[in-house]
Amino acid sequence: MSRPLTQHELQQQLVRELVVESMEYLDQFDQDLLAIENKSNDEETLHRIFRAIHTIKGSSGCLGLRELERMAHAGENLLSWHRDRAMTPGADTVRALFRFCDALRGLIHQLSNGPEAAQSLKLTPEHQQILADLNSLHQALKQEQLGGFQDSDAGSFGLFADEPAPPAAPSAVPAPPVASDEPAPKPAVETSVASDTAIRVAVSQLDVLMDLVGELVLTRNQILGHTSALLDPGMAKSAQRLNLITSQLQEKVMKTRMQAVGHVWNKFPRVVRDLSKELGKPVALVMEGSDTEIDRTLLEAIKDPLTHIVRNSLDHGIESPERRRAAQKSPRGEIKLRAFHDGGQVVIEVSDDGGGIDRERVLRKAIERGLVSPDQASAMPDSEVYGLIFSPGFSTAEAVTNISGRGVGMDVVKSNVERIGGAVVVESEPGRSTTVRLKIPLTLAIIPALLILAGGNRYAISQASLVELVRIDEEKAATAIESIRGCPLYRLRGQLLPLLYLREQLGLSPDGSGGALLLLVLEAEGRQFGMIVDDILDTEEIVVKPLGQELKNLSVYAGATILGDGRVALILDVLGMARRAGLLEDGCKKRATEDGFAAAADTEVLLAHIGSNRQVAVHLDSVARLEQIPVDRIEWSGNSEVVQYRNSILPLIAVGSVLGVPPSGDTRESGKIPVVVYSHEGAQYGLVVDRIVDIVRCAAAINPCANRPGILGSAVVAKRVTDFLDVPALVSVSGVVSYKSNSWGLF
Repeated sequence: MSRPLTQHELQQQLVRELVVESMEYLDQFDQDLLAIENKSNDEETLHRIFRAIHTIKGSSGCLGLRELERMAHAGENLLSWHRDRAMTPGADTVRALFRFCDALRGLIHQLSNGPEAAQSLKLTPEHQQILADLNSLHQALKQEQLGGFQDSDAGSFGLFADEPAPPAAPSAVPAPPVASDEPAPKPAVETSVASDTAIRVAVSQLDVLMDLVGELVLTRNQILGHTSALLDPGMAKSAQRLNLITSQLQEKVMKTRMQAVGHVWNKFPRVVRDLSKELGKPVALVMEGSDTEIDRTLLEAIKDPLTHIVRNSLDHGIESPERRRAAQKSPRGEIKLRAFHDGGQVVIEVSDDGGGIDRERVLRKAIERGLVSPDQASAMPDSEVYGLIFSPGFSTAEAVTNISGRGVGMDVVKSNVERIGGAVVVESEPGRSTTVRLKIPLTLAIIPALLILAGGNRYAISQASLVELVRIDEEKAATAIESIRGCPLYRLRGQLLPLLYLREQLGLSPDGSGGALLLLVLEAEGRQFGMIVDDILDTEEIVVKPLGQELKNLSVYAGATILGDGRVALILDVLGMARRAGLLEDGCKKRATEDGFAAAADTEVLLAHIGSNRQVAVHLDSVARLEQIPVDRIEWSGNSEVVQYRNSILPLIAVGSVLGVPPSGDTRESGKIPVVVYSHEGAQYGLVVDRIVDIVRCAAAINPCANRPGILGSAVVAKRVTDFLDVPALVSVSGVVSYKSNSWGLF
């Protein structure tokens, strides 16, 4: 039996419980006070915030925390005055109560710093001033009672806010029971029934339990590995039973660590309220998906990044009311928090309906700081430009304030999110909105993984990053891999997939054995790429172990794990691997620039054949996709062939027919036609050709041609005379109608 607690240990345990309960009360206090300020409250709201402060005062008094009791008592007196008269606190009172709540929270937080904190708890001069202000406001309200309530914006429950409140009288408003010294009842969520079905457990205990379950999972994997080689039915049956129980236990323990993102979001209404008043920008906060659950450890890790993003949206994103009116917007801005599950990850979005990100302004700052050259800036896509805001020290603020402008914050946001295996993506529509999207794993403790082999070593990859597995036969392997400016590519269902070789990235000797290629299609930051490995072994649930201090800076590894046979396998960081290989944010273009190719002199072109022996080329920059369209999907609209494509209508242009090239035969006998999807001025067109040949780098000068509609000119490409298509002219000559992408939901 455990020994009884000493008086000192009991005191400390009660103080810890006071801290936990009081913080929950104050979080709810903030939300209720915001409801009162926004006139969306009822009489019960005022009763609830009074009970919260009354309980904190009573508990602190019982534990001998006199300074905390004194602070709580001052707030209780002010709340009691309004509660007894069923009067809504006005603007002056609400401001004073917010300051009081912050002061009370700070004092309670000090109690969590150790046993000595309770003894040294003292009120600072700032606390004394808040006490004096609360008492003065209470006295002023009592003196004004007979002459009518004068607190600014005050009203009474059941009356219009702009009508004067009647003098307090028993016949007018029945007075509720006077506050007593008896402990107030707990909130509804902590009734006696709830106390019988729930207990508080320290997070440290859950962490220990999770570690033990992790060790159990490792042992389970080892036992399953050994029993698979035995011919003992009884042992195999016991091993399977162990496997089932371990999986169920793992699931239950992981659920105890899951918390709704609403626990972090609860503070944002107060943050937005205070900051909007400071900046003079009225802003509404909308929260969707607050019940989405995530591992508590990860939730703590994203708390500060989310706070910074919200503050940044309000400071930089939302315009002033005057500018919003000039842009024909509502003077009241909106910030939306949205959370949802997507493919084994949690996605959290922070969006605002502000002015968006000024691309040119970001680029000017980036050029000034030497982050990019003017030539690079002109060719950068929007996603890459927006990514510059995460550079250390980067800021476009006109002046430094106590809110922003120092160039710190967004780089920390990105590094903190990536440290837990997540990613940050920014999307912006100039003049209308900006969205910052965080993608983070559900948990980092135990994950399903794919085991692979490279250079005789085993590695693990999280299945959350895996899209599909592809095997390229030996006879096709020699020609299947193409290259553009030194970047290997594989054409997967008409889409060009950039590749990396795992051996090369890990500094291992190349595999000269030949044979079939095994390709993992992975996704990072919304982009897909391929990884070529030696062998694919199996899938397994693995326990993630952090890397040692010496290996933490290696971007290609996310951790380590112990496999069923007791050997260690390193866990690959898919995002870090892709960045190191230069495959993200138009990595092939970056590598081409590093190799010394100038974009003006060199360009990629797509080669295709029309007719029996005619080669044509299209600049690759405007090619969206390569498709094989089934003939039975082709329909007619007016005088043009069309096909339903990605929630829109794709007009088809038969290139050979428009240019007057005789067909080489019935190209539709196979049941499919090759189509080059071409983007131009927000619309897409399908260029129908007889055969798609290759993608090559072209440095030859084009000889212009003025009298051939649909042809820009000709050049020798891949040892053949090639006509370069003028697609806008082809569109005009063909007479097809363009269809902008839509959200009709017809298809």
